[in-house]
Amino acid sequence: MAVRKTIFISGGGSGIGRAIAVRFAREGWFVGLGDLDQAGMAETEKLLPGGYAYSHAFDVTDRAGWDEALRILARASGGRIDVVANNAGVALGGELVEASTDEIDRIVDVNLCGVIYGAQAAHPWLKESAPGSCLLNTGSAAGFYGVPATAVYSATKFAVRGLTEALDAEWAEDGIAVRSLMPSYIDTPLLDRPPNARQSTSMRDLVLQMGRELSTPEEVAEAAWRAAHGDKLHWVVGKTARQAAFASRWLPGRMRQTVRAMMAQRRRMLER
Repeated sequence: MAVRKTIFISGGGSGIGRAIAVRFAREGWFVGLGDLDQAGMAETEKLLPGGYAYSHAFDVTDRAGWDEALRILARASGGRIDVVANNAGVALGGELVEASTDEIDRIVDVNLCGVIYGAQAAHPWLKESAPGSCLLNTGSAAGFYGVPATAVYSATKFAVRGLTEALDAEWAEDGIAVRSLMPSYIDTPLLDRPPNARQSTSMRDLVLQMGRELSTPEEVAEAAWRAAHGDKLHWVVGKTARQAAFASRWLPGRMRQTVRAMMAQRRRMLER
């Protein structure tokens, strides 16, 4: 009897993580979910085939917690892990001078350290199941060009992009594929929150007022499936992300003017 392929998804309790879980489960994979939100993971499990999912509550900023989560998952899945989706993330908006130290530390810890810890913990499991295994990092279009009013978030996503490129080289001889997802604004619960503690307007309202489109988590999940089975390094999702990827490379002067205009527009909206 063939051993069922297994994916572990951090941030699997909602949004992109939930959509990735559903997409891979549809193909018959065993799905491991990691999140602080136990109720959210339970909701995700309800969408998956019975008996082929496992949830483990942990904080991605806990390096030892990663080892425990993957070890228990491997025991539940039959001993193998084929894909680790480094997906957990938090958002922080507003100008840099508005951010508190606690907010800055939290986003760097989750979006950068959590991804690094996840990669380090995943390596031995992915090497064991190679070739064909994959580390899948959730980046952002904000990792192509610095986005005003999301400076720290953007910095962490540049770092995720750099980590992905470095590990693509480091792990090539181990037979492990390393990929990133680079979506634009995604319609997830993260957008329902204010950008920071000083503001009350939700990030969703700000995005829509600026005329940006929202992609669906399912679009990102489809890109995740293709990324885990394809050769491309960065997988761009959404119109805004495609425009940012193109302009940052080929039209940097125009991109600079565009993001300055975005900042001016945002300030005018907040002054109303």
